[in-house]
Amino acid sequence: MKRGQIDSDKAWDAVQARDRSFDGKFVTGVLSTGIYCRPSCAARHPKRENVRFFAKAEQAEAAGLRACLRCRPNDVARDEAAVKAVIDAVRTAENAPKLDELAVLTGYSATHLQRIFKREIGLSPAAYARALRSERVKDALAGGATVTEAIYDAGYGSASRFYEEQKMGQKLGMKPGVWKNGGAGVTVHWACIETSLGSMLVAATDKGVCCLSFNEGEQELRRRFPKADLQPGDDAFAALFAEVAAQVEAPGRPHNIPLDVQGTAFQEAVWQELRKIPDGETRTYADIAAAIGKPRAVRAVGSANGANNVAVLIPCHRVVRSDGTMGGYAYGLEIKAGLLEKEAK
Repeated sequence: MKRGQIDSDKAWDAVQARDRSFDGKFVTGVLSTGIYCRPSCAARHPKRENVRFFAKAEQAEAAGLRACLRCRPNDVARDEAAVKAVIDAVRTAENAPKLDELAVLTGYSATHLQRIFKREIGLSPAAYARALRSERVKDALAGGATVTEAIYDAGYGSASRFYEEQKMGQKLGMKPGVWKNGGAGVTVHWACIETSLGSMLVAATDKGVCCLSFNEGEQELRRRFPKADLQPGDDAFAALFAEVAAQVEAPGRPHNIPLDVQGTAFQEAVWQELRKIPDGETRTYADIAAAIGKPRAVRAVGSANGANNVAVLIPCHRVVRSDGTMGGYAYGLEIKAGLLEKEAK
């Protein structure tokens, strides 16, 4: 939909879906209340006969409407500029800027800036900066750099600062040298457990679950971690594996199962959005792309979905095609349908 040209049917569909990718392309005038909103406004949907679409907020105001105080449609362009300014600042800074510094840069309060940035990107500015630096570490390792070189080239002032950041919550999981060497030096405990959906492979390091798949075994696990020390799960992992099995049987049940997974900043944003999907519900690839602020990255979202190594715990089975069909699933559509059916109950 081009700016200034509004397809009423598509606009209404966007409003029904609360699609943030359409924010800034038009505003929704509600004649019965006298207000106009963003397409993504969280307020209750008006009746279709009371709605009129405007290409610009100025047009809505000329028609006698006032801006919604909940979604603040006039702030769209300013929000987008603020998010872009933060991304540029984080990417070009030698040291990650503090939130207060970014707030001064954008003219927003720190609290509001944190809110809009996380809404658009899926991560806080600090988490985005950590993910970006960790991604640079992995890229440098893949290019042949040593671990020390990769850490300093990514912008860390010291190796200790890098490892401290991992302990503070950055989900890199295994140390960077381990990634470079296919899991060398890491012990991965694993087991195959029978479930109502078939055989489940679950594997974990001492930090958390690093693999959950169906109808796979030691051979497939070794492809993921070719140099890791693979050991059958002992008594120390029995309770964890039992909880994972229980989660497969009731995939919508709240849990605090620790994970040892990692991905690029984009992949982690997608995975975080997947975990926000309520149990028993589904989203399309386009929904996820819009939710992380990348509405054109539908294929990339599909790839990130497929890169998820911990099925169920990161619920990639809740993503379907835009036409409502099931789409793909690494372990077969029967298992995907089974998980959705369990959640629906």
